[in-house]
Amino acid sequence: MGMDMEVTELLTFPALLALLVFVLSVPFITKFVKTRKHPNLNLPPGSLGWPVIGETFEFLRRGYEGEPELFIRERMEKYDSRVFKTSLLGEPMIMFCGAAGNKFLFSNENKDVQVWWPTSVRKLLRSSLVTKVGYEAKTMRKLLMSFLNPEALKNYLAKMDTVACCHITNHWQGKEDVLVYPTVKLYAFELACCLFASIEDAILVFKLSPQFDEFLKGVISFPINLPGTRFHRAMKAADAIREELKLIIKKRRVDLEEKRASPTQDLLSYLLVTSDSSGRFLTEKEIIDNILLLLFAGHDTSRSVITSVIQYLGRMPHVYEQVLEEQLEISKGKEAGQLLQWEDIQKMKYLWNVASEVMRLSPPVTGSYREALNNFTYAGYTIPKGWKLSWSTSSSHKDPAFFPDPDHFDASRFEGAGPTPFSYAPFGGGPRMCLGQEFARLEILVFMHNIVKRFKWWLLIPNEKFLHDPMLKPSKGLSIRLQPLQI
Repeated sequence: MGMDMEVTELLTFPALLALLVFVLSVPFITKFVKTRKHPNLNLPPGSLGWPVIGETFEFLRRGYEGEPELFIRERMEKYDSRVFKTSLLGEPMIMFCGAAGNKFLFSNENKDVQVWWPTSVRKLLRSSLVTKVGYEAKTMRKLLMSFLNPEALKNYLAKMDTVACCHITNHWQGKEDVLVYPTVKLYAFELACCLFASIEDAILVFKLSPQFDEFLKGVISFPINLPGTRFHRAMKAADAIREELKLIIKKRRVDLEEKRASPTQDLLSYLLVTSDSSGRFLTEKEIIDNILLLLFAGHDTSRSVITSVIQYLGRMPHVYEQVLEEQLEISKGKEAGQLLQWEDIQKMKYLWNVASEVMRLSPPVTGSYREALNNFTYAGYTIPKGWKLSWSTSSSHKDPAFFPDPDHFDASRFEGAGPTPFSYAPFGGGPRMCLGQEFARLEILVFMHNIVKRFKWWLLIPNEKFLHDPMLKPSKGLSIRLQPLQI
């Protein structure tokens, strides 16, 4: 759950006009009026803000200023540290806070709650896994996990390492200064295109990349499909990407039939030839929507985390030196050009502890959403059926009860058994935990292993602010100065 819309965009005439149309639409007004007609319910304390708009502007503003946790923290302090009500993106919403809130939501999937996403997400990702619930979600998730589980990903580790090495050679080597965020985006997007759909044509990748940027910016937004809005641009971008994927699928079917493509070469081939547990094959529309989902999720979260790790290592030379020592030890004894093996990944314990602490302090996303399936009681308050629910990474990641001196960087928090269950949730939890968690872990570790071995770096803007739009990103792209290592 990230921030997606600049307040300045909302002040343009087309956007204001679109917002007016949105506010005056009868279904949304009716829903909000009904919400306010329940004074006798023992709802959690909080404010619903303006009709329909609610507290969305403040929510978005905090994210765009790089302080999304303040929206949560201020209301936890003002109302109740366990739970409060608000209204976001046209929906009355209950915000569950802390590890206890995470535990309740993650443990009650398909019981008292089920996954829910704003209208913008549902319209953009259509028939993909994120819009499915219940048995349908379970079977689709199982099918996708057959490709994304650790055992399956072992087969793609060499390709990941090759893509990372080539990317660094082409875009980092020989450079004095690098703008990290857009450069890492190239790696993450190239890798996702390669592993999910064998898209390796540089021209096509270059064509798709800006379309994905437009798509991403509209994922969490007011669903106003009028020119001038982010949602409209995102819809157009998604349609263009789908057309490209249709052409790729058409060609792949022929290639599979004529044995020019392998059923296991990527996720696309796998979905075309594999049925779910009930024997049903995904429709072409479902395959396209799930490839679109994974191309989006498989590159954007990772580029955010990699960029943040590079920033933290630039700030803390002593941590960088420990990471370097571990990676050099892994490389010792390997022949020149020998690719990473699965056992090498398992040795990157300190590097992953560092990445985990970075995600605790600077999570790439700020949470996600659920919907109440029944009326139920939580923390002594009534949660009405149909209300939208949300949880926040920052409310538990910065809780001193679980992470003493929570603003201090300390990778040792993740040694041994690690954090208390439900206190650390950068990938969510429960049955709806991020499908690509293991893929992201490999992507981050492989890239950082290769970059740390080849360069040391300095931040050219040491205190650069990171903001959510909707994913965490540096406001100026994170410019660094490189020094090649002589090892």
